[in-house]
Amino acid sequence: MGKITGFLEFDRKVEQYTPAEERVKNYKEFTLPLKEKELKEQGARCMDCGIPFCHSGCPLGNLIPDFNDAVYSGKWEKATNILHSTNNFPEFTGRLCPAPCEEACVLGINEDPVSIENIEKNIAEKAFEKGWIVAEPPSKRTDRKIAVIGSGPAGLAAAQQLNRAGHTVTVFERDEKPGGLLRYGIPDFKMEKQVIDRRLAILEEEGIEFKCGINVGKDILADELKADFDAIVLCGGATIRRNLPIEGADLKGVVQAMDFLPQNNRRVSGIKKFDNEILATGKDVIVIGGGDTGSDCIGTSFRHGAKSVSNFEIMPMAPTTRPEDQPWPFWPMRLRTSSSHKEGAERFFSISTKKFVGDANGNLTGLITSEVEWIKQPGARPILKEVEGTEKEWKCDLALLALGFTGSEMTIAEQLGLEADARTNIKATESNYMTNVPGVFVAGDQRRGQSLIVWAISEGRQAAHHVDVFLMGESALPLKGEGDLPRV
Repeated sequence: MGKITGFLEFDRKVEQYTPAEERVKNYKEFTLPLKEKELKEQGARCMDCGIPFCHSGCPLGNLIPDFNDAVYSGKWEKATNILHSTNNFPEFTGRLCPAPCEEACVLGINEDPVSIENIEKNIAEKAFEKGWIVAEPPSKRTDRKIAVIGSGPAGLAAAQQLNRAGHTVTVFERDEKPGGLLRYGIPDFKMEKQVIDRRLAILEEEGIEFKCGINVGKDILADELKADFDAIVLCGGATIRRNLPIEGADLKGVVQAMDFLPQNNRRVSGIKKFDNEILATGKDVIVIGGGDTGSDCIGTSFRHGAKSVSNFEIMPMAPTTRPEDQPWPFWPMRLRTSSSHKEGAERFFSISTKKFVGDANGNLTGLITSEVEWIKQPGARPILKEVEGTEKEWKCDLALLALGFTGSEMTIAEQLGLEADARTNIKATESNYMTNVPGVFVAGDQRRGQSLIVWAISEGRQAAHHVDVFLMGESALPLKGEGDLPRV
């Protein structure tokens, strides 16, 4: 609960950033941590609200008032145990989650909400600093073997939970190292990769085997998986990128964000040579897409030394406050300005790219846009309409397409005979995450479509419970909001 009068005594405070002109010189994380006294005060702001709607806002069902109270009381190890009882990787979510829990915070009805995400991150960092997070392998093993396909947050969560139940878990990853988009999609300035590596070291010590550089469906076929494992959990993510099918889309310089960002993360990790180098250095960059991936492209472009960076969003500018039709405690669609935006990007809303322009050698030199408006219709989706007379040509050497994802790759799913929906999300029974093929389960973006890291972890945990039930007839693995499994 925190301090009964804490929300009246202390204002919301979160970590500040090093100045933009300094932080763009490298790829290090640049937040300035709060002092322990300040963190306790932030924990004190958690009010005696009666019904903690933050629980429903969090897809993991984190026990937020409980760990806030522990932080306020200076009981950091207790806070660590509470947080880890529902969240396998709070050091990831504390950096990367957009914090739907804060939008559902009761204090947020008429005041600034509790800074839950920042408290979560600091609990995790304190725990690593003090050595409280250690490998806890199961004391006994079952004779069941499980293949987890994909090592993003859903796959890692499923793997750790199933390993805790005593099963032998092998995680397959087609990239050279585990982590999925955590490693290859998230820039180091948002999360340095040693944060992933220290957690992976613990997972390996607990007994989870990682096999990297293996493309399941190509290097290992479905029949081999079914012959070698008692259950299969697909956690491959939603990786099919949305294209922009307009004239000039094949010009050199029109690049998918998920080609640009992974290459740069590999470059930061020490890989220097690429067949097709993608750099924003000295270029006029336009990032098309206003979400988190677009923001990551902006920050990366500034660190390359881009000449200019602009950000296009086809939707109108959202309000800075909660819209009336999106009341508390629901997630509001309001304007969110990231640290990367603050590094100097110019943002444009209600703008649509109509054509890419190039030179005789096929290189991108510019693009043509028009302004758009959204016409509301009663009981139907709004209609997009171009505003006449608003065409404009922009100078552009590098256009980064950050338009989201349309579904998952289906090679292994087709080999297994799995059913999919129109968006190529793999169908699974809502009650147990099992596909139409017994023993084959699916979790994360590959099941629900492109979503948040906190949803991915939640999906992995939920799926693990149902896999355990399938294999053993019952499970002590927790479902959402339940305390974690006592070590066997």
